[in-house]
Amino acid sequence: MNEGLVSRRYAKSLLKYAQDRRTAEQMYKKMKVLEESFVTHPDLEKSLHNPVLSVQDKENLLLAAVGTAAGEDFLRFIRLVIKNRRESFMRSIGLMYQKLYRELNHISLAQITTAVPVGGEILDKIKQLISRQAGQTVEYTYRIDPSIIGGFVLKIDSMQLDASVDKELKLLRLKLLNSKQRL
Repeated sequence: MNEGLVSRRYAKSLLKYAQDRRTAEQMYKKMKVLEESFVTHPDLEKSLHNPVLSVQDKENLLLAAVGTAAGEDFLRFIRLVIKNRRESFMRSIGLMYQKLYRELNHISLAQITTAVPVGGEILDKIKQLISRQAGQTVEYTYRIDPSIIGGFVLKIDSMQLDASVDKELKLLRLKLLNSKQRL
């Protein structure tokens, strides 16, 4: 079965259940923590694919990945997923839940990338500008990538503003190559 289809169905069902129980926001936060666990511990996903691990071990792994206060709703959902042998889809279910929750609540994702660390005052100004232009709630992530040499790259949902020195150098190189071919 298609991984996207399975993930979407489980995520939609979980979102509906969480809305009915008024725990959608808490579930969203737990899914973000779960995703961070998958990123920081790549073996977690491998462990969920392992047929040798017992149901209880997989349940304990997922509960540990979310933290101490997993909550009854999250526990019930994990048990359902494991019972239906869909634990290998847990990461994609979590990502899909986050996507659906953000769509429902009109939340945009913004990622700010700079070559060197930027002071909090500058980041705050950038965030204020983005929030005013977006007209909706925006969640921010900030990262440092020395490969862009200077400037910044701003990604908001599927749009990107690349004002990096690296991009400018690549464009200059292309212009030089194109002008050389014309001679």
